[in-house]
Amino acid sequence: MAAGKGCAARALELSAPARDLACGVAAIDAGADSVYIGARAFGARLAAGNPTEEIRRLADYAHRFHARVYAALNTVLYDAELDAARELIHELYAAGADALIVQDMGILEMDLPPIPLFASTQADIRDGRKARFLEEVGFSRVILARELTLDEIREIRARTAVELECFIAGALCAGVSGQCRFSLAVCGRSANRGECAQPCRGRYSVEDAGGRILERDRHPLSLRDLDLVPRLLDLVQAGVTAFKIEGRLKDAAYVSNMTAYCRRALDAVIGSVPGLARASDGEVSLSFEPDPERTFSRGRTGYCIEGRPEDAVFPLTPKSIGKPVGTVAAVRKDHFILRGGASLNNGDGICLFDRRGALRGTFVTRARGERIYPRDPRIFCAGAALYRNRDRGFLAALSRTPPTRRIPVRVVFRETRAGFSAVATDPRGVAARVEAAAEKVPARSIAKAAAAIQAHFSKLGGTPYAASAVDAALSRPLLLKASFLNAMRRELVARLDEARSPARPGKARAIVPNRVPYPGEERDHRLNVSNRLARRFYARHGAVVVADALELSGVPAGTTVLTARACVRKRLGLCPRRGGEGPPSAAPLFLADARRRHRLEFDCDRCEMRVVFQG
Repeated sequence: MAAGKGCAARALELSAPARDLACGVAAIDAGADSVYIGARAFGARLAAGNPTEEIRRLADYAHRFHARVYAALNTVLYDAELDAARELIHELYAAGADALIVQDMGILEMDLPPIPLFASTQADIRDGRKARFLEEVGFSRVILARELTLDEIREIRARTAVELECFIAGALCAGVSGQCRFSLAVCGRSANRGECAQPCRGRYSVEDAGGRILERDRHPLSLRDLDLVPRLLDLVQAGVTAFKIEGRLKDAAYVSNMTAYCRRALDAVIGSVPGLARASDGEVSLSFEPDPERTFSRGRTGYCIEGRPEDAVFPLTPKSIGKPVGTVAAVRKDHFILRGGASLNNGDGICLFDRRGALRGTFVTRARGERIYPRDPRIFCAGAALYRNRDRGFLAALSRTPPTRRIPVRVVFRETRAGFSAVATDPRGVAARVEAAAEKVPARSIAKAAAAIQAHFSKLGGTPYAASAVDAALSRPLLLKASFLNAMRRELVARLDEARSPARPGKARAIVPNRVPYPGEERDHRLNVSNRLARRFYARHGAVVVADALELSGVPAGTTVLTARACVRKRLGLCPRRGGEGPPSAAPLFLADARRRHRLEFDCDRCEMRVVFQG
């Protein structure tokens, strides 16, 4: 949308995940303004690394729409990896990556190409002082912690001019990113090295100090999926300009669906507020109705956006339950009766919670109206809410007719003294022109001649363009060969590509070392220093590191391994600030599984819960 007179439009960016090249293309086609993708090493999703050549191909595709590609190198690095990381960064810059997402501050000590750096959410950005520091040392953007409230985001915006990016959809981590060592402690696999085993999704019993079980065999740390899409306008007004979808381990169907869902909502905000604009080009056509519950859903939460979360934890399961479809009204020998209005199809995945609260699932083998014949009819019980966690028809529609994205162009075709000319203009006003000499053979019908020109210049399949209009106002009827018109069209497309290429916004930036004081109090393992360059970075900024990252030494007993804003004690009705009264033995509490007990500590002033490793 155009800005007011004399004002530049404020571009809002939708950033989507890419597990691989195919997912990245799917994200761009569904309307993403940017895609973030793991490099072949050093990304926070070890299972989602990609060869540099694949990133080059993705960048080439994205750049045709003036969309961007960000390469994630957001793990901490070891000394032996520094040279390889630097070489990889230069590779990615040469491949066309538009920015790097990083956590390790040692990268700022390297000899880098002039590529923008974004501070990963793994960098633990929860206040304005930290964001301002990161801006002053050279970061172009900071990706905010997911635990922030709207007021905390406003406070950060007030203290810094750096670009702010926040997550608006997808999976949530139970603990503060970058400060979670739960997986490292219990599995030897570090989230800060891209190897999180997700013990926060595990099954535990909640016990008091005397061993009394307050909650048995549940998932007390497992969070629902984030959905801040209804709060996009609030986030825009708070100063956020980039909106991120989580999901670098998800498939192309999830990426297409979620990107289309968020794109539609963000476009509605852009269309309702003067002075806002999209960050990339192209109009998206959909053959489906986007619905986040139809590809992967643990249920949705606004998490901390309005304060401390009330509904964030879903203790029954960490798995996708999908979309509610009705209630099991009656159970027969080989089928059940579904009430609720939704229709199921053969091959749909369905699930329910049994009388003990356990998730049970199966597939539909046959559907006859309300009579549903499942593969395993034994799991059903009358009165249970039914969910569809695999929507075969929806997935088939996504696969059969995925989103398409085209840049509308206006084509003007005219007769010249020596032949003919064609001009194509995009919505930004970027234009390309071709001229071709040709013999002018009279024809009988000027209308037929114009129609032939319009038909040939509308054939833009296989390009990023779609002809919004073809103006072929001839002064006399002329016969033009199809081969001539096709050749002109191909050359016009090539020249428009060339004309649009230098018009793509760039944000090259070199890092200039300085001595801005580090504002934080921590000097220990919480800085995640695991190499000599990171140690040198903090020393130059006045922070002498007294303890290295725990990835180098292991996790000792007594270490806080997870800090959460979703509180077990509050959910169980034991919060002392809310009048909760448990038995005298209710504090402290513990999470217990078959192998270990983890102590829970509660900071009521900050309304935070900490998981302490007991060894």
